[in-house]
Amino acid sequence: MTKPRVAIYPGSFDPLTLGHEDIARRCLHFLDRLIIAVAHHPTQEKDRLFSVDERVEMIEERFRDESRIEVTEFSGLLVDFAKSRDASLVIRGLRAVSDFEYEFQMALMNRELWPEFEVVFMTPAADYTFLSASLVREISGLGGDVSRFVSASVLKRLQARSRS
Repeated sequence: MTKPRVAIYPGSFDPLTLGHEDIARRCLHFLDRLIIAVAHHPTQEKDRLFSVDERVEMIEERFRDESRIEVTEFSGLLVDFAKSRDASLVIRGLRAVSDFEYEFQMALMNRELWPEFEVVFMTPAADYTFLSASLVREISGLGGDVSRFVSASVLKRLQARSRS
């Protein structure tokens, strides 16, 4: 019997965008199970809009229809979390060359920490290559329409947050 192909898709997901969703669903073409892991401590300094618990809820809501996707949170080193979940494969989304530089460096460092660690870089669908959660947060915070960039359930949460 072959070992199930399990991968971790880590990130801040603040908020979950259609680009994130696109990558997660496409992973299932070559994985048996995907663990979407919301990081407590982001690797890059970012202003947060939603708590970790809110982000986990948001993602669980969006992938409720997909039994092969698990949503959780993690803190500490990604390699330690991946080992604890028996997943040596990690999925990372790339939109631009600038993303690649950073992600490539992180992938090499993680492989130094755990030689079995492998990273699959995926690009989102062309419609989402410019899209980032930070841009969605900024546009939404300024009252702009982000309905083309997030699901209806995420949009509802963004609108409620901007009203408060």
